[in-house]
Amino acid sequence: MIVNKVEKKVRTTTKEVIRYQILTHCFFSNIQISNADLNCLSELALLGEHELTDFCKIAVTNNIFKSPQSARNAITKAEKKGLVNKNGTNKKTVSISKDIKLQTEGAVYLDYKVLGVE
Repeated sequence: MIVNKVEKKVRTTTKEVIRYQILTHCFFSNIQISNADLNCLSELALLGEHELTDFCKIAVTNNIFKSPQSARNAITKAEKKGLVNKNGTNKKTVSISKDIKLQTEGAVYLDYKVLGVE
């Protein structure tokens, strides 16, 4: 069997590396995600675990969504898809699901090896 190898090297920001990891997870898990949802999840990953109401306000301030309710709806949708965890009853906190195994701190070197076969 002949294997065609494509190698690409890119140096980018931590935020873009986080976006790429989330996008790759969603692609291989067959999860549909919009650009706004991707931006929302990237912001949450950068901030870490955060109180839900505060995070929704941050998402509006950063022009990801037009209203806190839109951000809240996106978080609920992401939770149903297994991308976000909500904890607590009174003041809920939200965080990126540990199942994604997202690397967010320090210099992150991603080394994906994917073989497509027929």
